[in-house]
Parts: sequence; C-alpha cells; structure tokens
Amino acid sequence: MPLSSTTFVAQTMEGLVNVDQLAVEDVNVYHGRRCGGPHLSAVHLRPAALRPRLPGRPTPDHALMTSRRIPGLRWYVVTLLCVASGLNYLDRQTLSVLAQTIQDELHLSTVQYADITSAFLLSYTIMYAVSGVIVDRLGTRKSFLVFVSGWSVACILHAFARTAAQFTAFRFLLGATEPANFPAGVKVVSEWFPMRERTLAVGIFNGGVAVGAAIAAPLISWIALTHGWQSAFVLGGALGFIWVALWAGFYRLPRAHRWLGAAELKLIEAGDAPTTEQPAPVPLKRLLRLRVVWGCILARMLLDPCSYFFTFWIIKFLQQERGFDLAAVGKFSGIPFVALALGNLAGGAVPRILIGCGWTQDRARKVTMLVTSLVLPACLLLVTRVPSPGVAVALISVAMFCHGAWGFMALPAEVLPKRVIGSVTGIAGAIGGVAGILTQQAIGWTVQTLSFTPVFIACAAVYLVAFAVVCLLIGQIGREQVIAA
Repeated sequence: MPLSSTTFVAQTMEGLVNVDQLAVEDVNVYHGRRCGGPHLSAVHLRPAALRPRLPGRPTPDHALMTSRRIPGLRWYVVTLLCVASGLNYLDRQTLSVLAQTIQDELHLSTVQYADITSAFLLSYTIMYAVSGVIVDRLGTRKSFLVFVSGWSVACILHAFARTAAQFTAFRFLLGATEPANFPAGVKVVSEWFPMRERTLAVGIFNGGVAVGAAIAAPLISWIALTHGWQSAFVLGGALGFIWVALWAGFYRLPRAHRWLGAAELKLIEAGDAPTTEQPAPVPLKRLLRLRVVWGCILARMLLDPCSYFFTFWIIKFLQQERGFDLAAVGKFSGIPFVALALGNLAGGAVPRILIGCGWTQDRARKVTMLVTSLVLPACLLLVTRVPSPGVAVALISVAMFCHGAWGFMALPAEVLPKRVIGSVTGIAGAIGGVAGILTQQAIGWTVQTLSFTPVFIACAAVYLVAFAVVCLLIGQIGREQVIAA
C-alpha cells in the first residue's frame, strides 16, 4: 500500500503497529525504499531493550516502549526522598540524643556542646548555598549519590571521636554534606509533581526529617544502652549506604524512567511550558533583585532557627528541666517528632483538600499558615509554665506539629521555575543557617546563665512575622514567577 514520507504501518508478530515516531535506526526495511517506497513489503522492528544506543544520538524523550509500569510512580519517588530526609536527621539527631551521655563521658560543658553544634551549622550554612548551585548544575540523581555517601562517612567517623575537638571536626564534615538533601529534594519534587501537588509532596519529603528524629530517640537510646554510643553512629552511616544503592538503581528523570506510564507523565507535566532546549542559568544578581526570592529567603531566616532549636535542644530541655533520663528519652522524646512528621503531612494535605473544595492554592496555604502561626506560640508559652513532664511533651508536640504544617520549605517549589529552585533553596538555607549559628550561641549562653524560658518566648514570636513576610513579599502562592535568563 502507498505510504507517506512520515507515517507507515508495520506488520509484526503482534499485529499492525504504527511506527511513525520511531527513530531511523529502529526500523529495518526490506524490498523497498525507506519511508515511502510504493513496494514496501516488510518492516522489521527491533524491541526497545535490544536496540543499540548509537553514540551522539539523543535518548528518547520518554521510555514508553517498555511494557512494565508502576502506577503512581511519583509517590514512590517522594517516599524514597522521605527516607533520605529521615536518614539525614537520624544521623544529625544521634548527637542530640546522646548529648548528655557524651558530655558526661568526655566532660564537656554546655558551652562546648553549643560550640560543636555551631561547627555543624557553620559548614552547613556555607554548603547549603554551594550545594544548591551544585544540584542545579550536577542534577538531582548524581547530587544525592555524592552527598548521601559523604554524610554517611561523616556519621561513622563520630564513633571514633574522643575529644571535643574531634567531635567538632566530624560535626563540621557532617554539616558540609547534609544540606544538599533539601535543595535536591525540593528540585526532585518540582521535576516529578505538578504544581498543585508540590506542597503535599514537599510535606512528605520533609516529613522524613521528623520521622528520622522520632526514630532516633528510641533507637539510639536502645543501641547506646545495649551496645555503646559508638554503635549508634555506625548504624546511621551504614543505613545511608543502603539508601545510596537503592537510589542509584531506581531514580531517573520522568522522561527517562522506564517504569513511568504515559498518563502519569502527562499529569506530571501539566502546566509546564514545552521546551526542547536546556534552560539558560539565571545569574545570582538577577535572582537577588526579585522580591519573591527574598520572601523565600526571609521566611527561612526566621523559621530555620526554630527548626534547629527543636532538633538540638528539645531533648536537652526535657532532660535538664523535666528530669528525663536516657531511658525516658527513648520512651517519650520521640513523640514531638512524630507530631512534626504528621504536621508536615497535614501542611500539604489540608491545602489540597481546601483546593478540592474550590479554594485557590494561595488562600488554602495562607489560611493554614495563619492558623499554625497563632496556635504554636500559645503552646510554647505554656510549656514554660507547666511543671508536668507529660503536659510539657504534649504542648511541645502540638507546637512542632504546627511548625511542620507551616510549610515554609515548599515555598520555592510553589512560586519559582524549576531551573532556579535548587539555587534559591540553597541560598535561603544558607542564610537560615547563619541565623541558626547566631541563635545556637545565644541559646547556649541563655540556657547556661538563665533558663530555657527566654528561648521559648523568642521562638514563639517569629511565626506571625514570617507569615507577614510571605504575604508582603511572595504575594500569590501557586503562581510561578517568570524569570528571564
């Protein structure tokens, strides 16, 4: 039958197949001219898995030639990100859980402990900005392989520390490798999720932080009591290398993933402008002229110190002010971090439900932020007044739930184009880290000379300020800012 120059039908063992989209090397034509010969009598199609990939030829836009599909593959991707965040904070939280034990064994003061945490935050701050740029240039797959391997090595090295200086050095190395998890994770979410699902996806990804911190308390306490505190650091590093192996085998970009179906790819790319060219990088100076970028940065600057306070000091507060020993820490101190994980999920799920009821994404997110900004300070102020350890844990849990539900980590993915998300997240995290370093020193001095009460009061004050920053500088959440190259 006569065929056009662009479309023809091949008869194979499976029946008639439209092969108009196949590359030239995918088709062998016999007894006729290629693509248009009037006497074409046979076309041989090589299966996708057997076709050689010729040097210099681009890979297919999407691996639709395979028969294997995993429905909802993007949710498996974000689950793997959640596990990475969990390991990130398990490794980080190990020292917090063991702080009193290590302080007693190595005779470290509270100020020395603050110096160790500050060393972590110093390198964390520097590398947060650098790692964001690296993620944008290197790509998410390679970035995770490099940085998760790095922080796993750093975690294991803690087991060999015997002095404050050694702990400081290994903590510095951990801080240099851990921050890439967050710009890389947010960028993966932007690659794998449509705009309306990104808040929930970031909530799941960031929820791993709380899961890791929650698991850390009982797991690390048990390991320390039964096998020694050094074993806890070795375990964290070993789990990291297992994750690296899983990531290397599983993760690809959507259009290159052989297990992604066409319908889900269409959903993922909904609203994205089609392009065949690699977007040009945006200069840092141009980014820093944008009000929306400063909104993301200032929100992190205000709320990151609260995150570090919850991570590094809440367990110490329960030990120092409410009389928890290591066994009690293992039993109860994980509860606030479970609440934090649930808050991260709620911060994405509640706006999604409201959007389904007809609300705009902007309204749904801002109402969630406002409610949590009002409830959280009330809980923190009450913590300083109640003597009961159980009530204190309950109030801290509600406060940390609200902190997770606030959703400040998701902001760059909700208002910025994909090509700058890693860089902006990195810059914001770096500035948040600077604020964290300053507050760590202030917290150490305040707790040693006064009490935890001024720290709780200061933490309670910043959430409404951060909400005002979002309203004034970011504007409409859910509308992607147009940034010229």
